[in-house]
Amino acid sequence: MPDIFDEVAEDLRAERTREFLMRYAGALAGAAAFVLLAIGGWKAWQWHRHQQDLKAADRYVTLTSQIGQQEAGLTKSGDIGDAKRLVDFAGTAPAGYANLARLRAAALYAQAGDLKTAGQLWAAVAAPNSGATPPVHDLALLLLAQHEMGVKPDADVRARLATLNKPGNPWQPLAQLDLALLDMKAGKTKSAHGLLEEVSADPASPPNLRNLAQGLIAKLNG
Repeated sequence: MPDIFDEVAEDLRAERTREFLMRYAGALAGAAAFVLLAIGGWKAWQWHRHQQDLKAADRYVTLTSQIGQQEAGLTKSGDIGDAKRLVDFAGTAPAGYANLARLRAAALYAQAGDLKTAGQLWAAVAAPNSGATPPVHDLALLLLAQHEMGVKPDADVRARLATLNKPGNPWQPLAQLDLALLDMKAGKTKSAHGLLEEVSADPASPPNLRNLAQGLIAKLNG
């Protein structure tokens, strides 16, 4: 008898399954079609973005090559003109190339003596929503902090530099050197000495930076 009940139960389950499939077949097919369309759309968007990146890369290389062939710093108006071309490019380029262009433009503005506009561009790249990769974002933050040294309150500059003073950050040695300079200005020689020792001993520090740190240490030691 249990076998009969089992067979009946199995038949009922099969019947319910058929009814369910008949009732919701359209919806299931629609859902499957939606998933396929979504996958296709995602692939199309990736292809489109890749094409946009390729076009942006070509435009960026062409533009920077043209600027590089000119004599840098020949005239302020020339530097500012080149900077404006880079900013215009950044207005329509994908985030990666846009931020690289803004950094290059900021350097040209600074070279021309327009530190206000340069600072605005560094701040734009360092903003949380800029879309910049961590190294580019942090470089902009470092340059902005250096620009603000002696202009903004030291506490504000320290706060920016402190976010870069972390192991593994490629800009840590430069941030430590800047923090040491702020310490020296404030008369905190012990703290400055410690930071400079770290820069001097860090194999990741460029040779010229280590030499500078050692020179400052010698100055602190009298």
